[in-house]
Amino acid sequence: MKKENQKKKERKETVSLIWGFLKGSRLFFAVSIISAALMALADMISPQIIRAAVDNAIGGNKPEFPKFVMSFVNRIGGFEYLGKNLHVMALAVVVVAAVKVLSQYAFRVFNAKGSETLVKNMRDTLYSHIERLPFSWHMKNKTGDIIQRCTSDIETLKRFISEQMTSIFRIVILLVLSVVFMLSMNIPLTLIAVIPMPIIILYSMYFHKNIRKGFRECDENEGKLSAMAQENLTGVRVVRAFGRESFEKERFEKHNEFYTGLWVRMAKLMSRFWATLDVLSGLQIMLIIVFGAVFCIKGQMTSGEYIAFISYNALLVWPIRMLGRMLSEMSKAQVAIERIKYITDTEEEKDKKGAVCADMSGDIEFKNVSFAYEGCPEILHDINLKIKSGTTLGILGGTGSGKTTLMLLLDKLYGLAPEMGQITVGGVDIADIKTEHLRKNIGIVLQEPYLFSGTILQNIGITSESIDKETVENAAKAACLDETVKNFASGYETFVGERGITLSGGQKQRCAIARVLTKKTPIMIFDDSLSAVDTETDAKIRASLEALFGEATIIIISHRITTLSKADNIIVLDKGRIIEEGPHEKLKSAGGIYQKIYEIQSGTGEEVPA
Repeated sequence: MKKENQKKKERKETVSLIWGFLKGSRLFFAVSIISAALMALADMISPQIIRAAVDNAIGGNKPEFPKFVMSFVNRIGGFEYLGKNLHVMALAVVVVAAVKVLSQYAFRVFNAKGSETLVKNMRDTLYSHIERLPFSWHMKNKTGDIIQRCTSDIETLKRFISEQMTSIFRIVILLVLSVVFMLSMNIPLTLIAVIPMPIIILYSMYFHKNIRKGFRECDENEGKLSAMAQENLTGVRVVRAFGRESFEKERFEKHNEFYTGLWVRMAKLMSRFWATLDVLSGLQIMLIIVFGAVFCIKGQMTSGEYIAFISYNALLVWPIRMLGRMLSEMSKAQVAIERIKYITDTEEEKDKKGAVCADMSGDIEFKNVSFAYEGCPEILHDINLKIKSGTTLGILGGTGSGKTTLMLLLDKLYGLAPEMGQITVGGVDIADIKTEHLRKNIGIVLQEPYLFSGTILQNIGITSESIDKETVENAAKAACLDETVKNFASGYETFVGERGITLSGGQKQRCAIARVLTKKTPIMIFDDSLSAVDTETDAKIRASLEALFGEATIIIISHRITTLSKADNIIVLDKGRIIEEGPHEKLKSAGGIYQKIYEIQSGTGEEVPA
């Protein structure tokens, strides 16, 4: 019972999601559905006109048509008049054909408008939703797979709605009216025509149930292949630097071969499916032709009825085959919507009810903070730390000691459960501060600076839509980047490749620093962001920071003692705990880890082998 209720709930959510995606395109699809219905009606009328021409206008047989049809025919002179003026019936065929052509044109135009509007809505909705998902979600999901869900899966869903769902009314009309007209002409032959229908439908449903798993496997592996290609193209310099081209090529080809094999297997299944449908459809057509001819010879059917019956049978076979295709495409669409739903079902970052825009220039305090990443052991243990407003804090620690994690928690990139401690700014718990407000007031340069494909000017000025060039240049001067940029042929209009691939490590770091300096935030974090610059440039940047942001609270994470030496307070982290704290002058002679590193880097001590 629970499973059934869960399935009903999921179906309802899926329908609601698709209905939401259809906003703005519903009218277009409605017009295309009406056009498809008119096409079906036109297909139904043409065989009746031909039948009437052969049997009644030319053959002189007694007409058997509904009263409204006979009333119309009598008004224009009856079948005798039509027999002498066959051009009238020919004109009727042309008019019906013209209605079908116009309906088909309207169907294609409005269907195209509807489908493209649908795709736009889906992409906009997914992109907007993904932008607001927690940082932890992005860490768990590969970029290539997310892109595949937002492109290939959207295209699959669009194709199903625009090609299959909009044709469903036409299919129903063709099925119902074909059977009705066929029954009106010859009941035994109609029964022969419809006998294969349940077999075809049941086989299609059975096939649909069995191929869904195959489509899901293909879709998931396409996402893995996309992720692999994206990672290798992004990290092409690393691949080249370590001479791993052959290894990565073989790895890609191996997975590509596996992925190709999945589709080959699916192609074999589909071939068997369509071949079986072709055989069943062919047998049905053969039975109609043979038995229809026998009925004509025995006088149980007229020539006109036989011609019309064959036409209706062709119209009957098409929707049955389309029903099979629809079930096949439905399998793909269900997999696609499930993969899209995986994204939309993930909850966006949300502020607590009553969240405030607090003053961000106050003291920062970590109170009994412990933290563990999902599925990992605890990385921070009972951290207690106070950073006074307007001071500079230096953080030193080995790899994995929790330095970056502290800053990610401060910026709410990872949520901190209430039982795991508290972080406050100016005495206000950051959990009670609006996330957007918090992040706007914290400037952070991450360990790995990310630059977008664009100019240096665009990359530095990305923090604001209305930033002027003078502000960008001043920030670049403070980051000791201005002189370097002016030596480039295009200056600030120099194009930066994806992830800043055309710049050196130090240039990328300084560009990221300049970007943060344009914000002039009350809290600034530099997470090992001076590691790729020389000591002289490091000193200049720190001097600029002191001159420009004397009132800002600055947090510097570094492995370089000279970078931390001017900080008002320094903490040393080891295995997620603060083991030393104090100013440089105190720590350099305290006999701890800080002193050992200071002596190694200053050349007064010997490095102990690891």
